[in-house]
Amino acid sequence: MDIRNLTVASIRDSLLKHEYSATELAGEALRFAEAENGRTNAYLRLSSDRALAVAARVDEQIAKGEDPGPLAGVPVAIKDVIVTKGVITTCGSKLLAKFVPPYDATAVERIEAAGGLIIGKTNCDEFAMGSSNENSAFGPVCNPVAPGRVPGGSSGGSAAAVAQGTAVVSLGSDTGGSVRQPASFCGVVGVNPTYGRVSRYGLVAFASSLDHIGPFARNVPDAAALLRVIAGRDEMDATSAPAPVPDYAAELNGDIKGLKLGVPREYMQDASGDTALRINEALDRFRQLGCEVREISLPNTKYAIDVYYVIATAEASSNLARYDGVRYTTRADVNGGSLTDMYRATRGEGFGAEVKRRIMLGTYVLSHGYYDAYYLKAQKVRALITRDFAKAFEEVDALLAPVSPFPAFKLGEKINDPMQMYLSDIFTITGSLAGIPCMSVPCGNTRDGLPVGLQVLCKHFDEARMFRIAHAFEAK
Repeated sequence: MDIRNLTVASIRDSLLKHEYSATELAGEALRFAEAENGRTNAYLRLSSDRALAVAARVDEQIAKGEDPGPLAGVPVAIKDVIVTKGVITTCGSKLLAKFVPPYDATAVERIEAAGGLIIGKTNCDEFAMGSSNENSAFGPVCNPVAPGRVPGGSSGGSAAAVAQGTAVVSLGSDTGGSVRQPASFCGVVGVNPTYGRVSRYGLVAFASSLDHIGPFARNVPDAAALLRVIAGRDEMDATSAPAPVPDYAAELNGDIKGLKLGVPREYMQDASGDTALRINEALDRFRQLGCEVREISLPNTKYAIDVYYVIATAEASSNLARYDGVRYTTRADVNGGSLTDMYRATRGEGFGAEVKRRIMLGTYVLSHGYYDAYYLKAQKVRALITRDFAKAFEEVDALLAPVSPFPAFKLGEKINDPMQMYLSDIFTITGSLAGIPCMSVPCGNTRDGLPVGLQVLCKHFDEARMFRIAHAFEAK
């Protein structure tokens, strides 16, 4: 079997026809992932025992004539900011290099209950803070479809695992674009669901009001299948929504003729030449499918970067205060120094430069005398950005836009220029601030052969329409 050509549906069909067993598939996936990892550094560790145990259960269920689940036998990779019981979860940080969680994230539990085989934990920017996957304490990830270039971040390892074919689907986390931008850079599908659609229980917090768990896949049906498994209310996460979860796969082939699709002018004017060309070709394809494509405005987009880097860093400062060398983390040796010395040394040695930068920014905007001027004002502007989307969805059924202003850049090209790095998320941050569902679907390559992603954005909890639009485009 060739793992690179398998899909969720084809695996289930082959297992039920006894063409191969889940155990055989797990073994092949693990061997292939280990062989390929030297090229990309996508995985921080493989979880062989865990994958083989679930595979054996799936084989037993099939032998008994039982339904093995919608993800039966599917190799799945998990970003290393999502906790896995008994499997080290580092968040890409030296501080958590030895942390073994005592429980599973809800999304992980649901995947395995559905028959999915978790084959390993993927590399990521430290604590999900980055746009290139160069901030990991365990080395950068290399883009498998564009050697010498970044895979995007912070979920670069999960995107790379799917792009190189070592996992059929994977999970990432998206705070300001960390699923969609890597999906665009690696030429795969990446989904950021509505805030509250997927439980965050077991997702190590970066910015709690912005963090999402979302799927990567090589096609839209596989992404839809994975989202349906992990979505839904969870009593362990008070922010998870009680909204019903549709059968996304059943609605994929619905007609999109007559849909009104908006293109934000603020996004297109900042897209680079080749990116804008591919997006405009995609818009023409939607016109051929019978959609009405019109220009709209999201006027407060210009404030998005500033708002995001106030709110996200403030929440990061609060969330990362728990990593102090007392409970979860490795501890610096201060040779009998004070508790304060131990805190300072542990955090100074353990956190990387980007995480320190964001903690300092967040602490500053939350400090006495600056809270109203920065954090409170940013929350008010966030409400204006959300209102922009609400008004847009009164006029159109969905929005189309680039994912990133430019394609995958070279390793090391932007690492010393934080502002240029932050600007790579300029088109994804707005959707995150508004909490709406948005996804990246491949829409061709630049003249240099670099993938370009088309972003599809819909109103809250309208993932079914988002998938239908993306699938129609993918199938055209």
